[in-house]
Amino acid sequence: MVNSRAARSMTEPTPAATHTAAAAPLGESSWALGAALAATQVPLALLRARGGAVHVVWVNDALASAVGHAPAEVVGADVLTDPRVRLSDPDAVRRADREPSVHPAVLRRADGRGVRCVVHVSPVPEQDGVPPGTFVAAVQDLTAELTASAEQAALVDEERRERRSLSLIARVSDMLADVDEPHGLREIADLLQAQVVARADFFLFDGGLWAAEGLGPAHARGTRHHGPPHRVLSHCPRDPVGQLLSGVRDGLVELDLTADHPDGTYAQWMSRHLLAAGAHGPDHRVVVQPVPGRRRIVGLLALRPRDGGGRAGLQPSERTVVELVARRVGLSIDNVRLYDREHRLAETLQRAMLPEQAEVDGLDVWTYYSPCADDAQVGGDWYDVLQIDPQTIGVVIGDVVGHDVEAAATMGQLRSVVRSYAFDITTPGPVLDRVDQLFSGMRIPRAASMVYAVLRRDDADGWLLQFSRAGHLPLLLVRGGAAQLVRGTGGRLVGFGSGGRATDELALVPGDVVVLYTDGLVERRDRSLRDGLGVLETVAADVTARDAAGIGEELLSHLADHPEDDVAVVVLRVPHADDDLADAVGPRRRRWALPSEPASIGRARHSVLRTCEAWGIADASNAELVVSELVANAVLHGWGHVALQLYDTGDGLRIEVEDANPAPPVTTDGHPGRVGGFGMQIVERLADWGWRQSRGGKVVWAKVRPGSLPAAGPRG
Repeated sequence: MVNSRAARSMTEPTPAATHTAAAAPLGESSWALGAALAATQVPLALLRARGGAVHVVWVNDALASAVGHAPAEVVGADVLTDPRVRLSDPDAVRRADREPSVHPAVLRRADGRGVRCVVHVSPVPEQDGVPPGTFVAAVQDLTAELTASAEQAALVDEERRERRSLSLIARVSDMLADVDEPHGLREIADLLQAQVVARADFFLFDGGLWAAEGLGPAHARGTRHHGPPHRVLSHCPRDPVGQLLSGVRDGLVELDLTADHPDGTYAQWMSRHLLAAGAHGPDHRVVVQPVPGRRRIVGLLALRPRDGGGRAGLQPSERTVVELVARRVGLSIDNVRLYDREHRLAETLQRAMLPEQAEVDGLDVWTYYSPCADDAQVGGDWYDVLQIDPQTIGVVIGDVVGHDVEAAATMGQLRSVVRSYAFDITTPGPVLDRVDQLFSGMRIPRAASMVYAVLRRDDADGWLLQFSRAGHLPLLLVRGGAAQLVRGTGGRLVGFGSGGRATDELALVPGDVVVLYTDGLVERRDRSLRDGLGVLETVAADVTARDAAGIGEELLSHLADHPEDDVAVVVLRVPHADDDLADAVGPRRRRWALPSEPASIGRARHSVLRTCEAWGIADASNAELVVSELVANAVLHGWGHVALQLYDTGDGLRIEVEDANPAPPVTTDGHPGRVGGFGMQIVERLADWGWRQSRGGKVVWAKVRPGSLPAAGPRG
């Protein structure tokens, strides 16, 4: 407590008091005022500046309590030099007796804790009993205000972090919308590096572990330089990464990249990969976050926190963001894999139902099928080319409504029915009558259209075309530079015929071209079917190619650049006896879909010979040998249908062969234990070659060297 003598000394009247109101003696009221100031809860002190020092001459109880010192320990102290007082500007305090001022300060309590405050200083006018340089100081404790401000700042900072986290999650969701982006995961990792961690790397797991930059499966990923997926046969108890993948462990795992991990484990492989990629910090530690799918772990996210590493380096808010990102990525990976499995299943089903076309003696035949890219890659369009006997060819093209497995199943049933009747009944009309009967009895819920045609060779190198239409689009005949639609009698959709379907006839002469097609070739949202047929006639009349494949490619380039439906096309051309296809101006691209069977090798060789003839390549023996080896490898080591494409690059012939096996081709190294690969040695001597992964497997390409092929003919 402040002693009473000190309180009285500041309130006693002075003899030198004047008669002005400001300096009038206070008397007894002055003593009462001093007692009131001593008892007030506002910390107060009376200071006196003298000889370059500012001494405390009086303090009240509130100030003594605030600093935790007894009044006797405070009175007499020099506020400019006392270690218990730290002023922001001591010189300003020396001048404080001139006018009121405010001074930030820190007062050191008896317990050693500093109290941040503001000192309000006001000079006391000189009068009787008040020496010069006297001023009063009121101390304002800022602890409560600073605490409230800090709490508010913390709340604002937390809200900002939450907003940033929500923004990051939203951006990740937007990135995951483009599942075909080959570097989608790398972009998400870069986003995490920019806002959350020092380094982030994604790994996907599906029968093996591999570093990934995109969401696609292992056979379709765009990061071949990371190598094949790493696989282990069994999980090791000392493999923390393997335990995450198997679900034995949950949550974050801290991985020491320099630790002695057992050979062959996922932990060892990941450590080596991250060390080689420079993804480690000074302590060579990373945090591994599992990427969960719906039923199992589908990947991992390796993180290096910004403080150098370790589990403790991730703050709770950062862990929440990482977990949310991992869950969203995991669901997207699950969806991509599910779609990929359905796509491959549907496409395999579709391709299995397409014909395994053989070469037709005396006719130039080219076929094409492409499912709608916006659907499940499966539909009801189909075609068939049948060698009924040496002089008779059956051709069918049809369209079942829909783009799903049910449409494909209906198509498969119809295809089987037509094939079975075509070998017993050689007239198209009766064949469709039988199909109508069976279709009605099978209670198939899908509508379907169809054209069935039979070509018979005559004695003058011509062909007689007989056909019957069941609700399908008309045939297209190109003769002598003119194109016309051949409608014939027409008829109702399959299953709705009343019997006695008509058979129309058309005599074909050398040079004639007949095109059978489905509506995906001509129909668009922005034009009617009638207008599409008109465009087809116009384009066909201007075709400059002379071989069936070139004619088909030219039609596709003008009409099916952005198809909105399944497209199936069959081009039949009656060749001249002295057919010369060279110097024709047409598309310098050809493509064929071949079944995975040995007969496709001969067909591919024939296709190359015809193409080289059409493009004016005089000697195509090397190209024939190269395509033979590539297709043979696809048939022997691949699966699914084989796609063959030829390109005229201007300085040579480029050959591309695609199959569904993602494994790369292997050349033999001469080791006696190695089998296969000799064909690729032949290709290597005749061409520059390579391979790339595709959505459906792999593409092996070869460019026949310019020195082994003569210059190409005129280009279109």
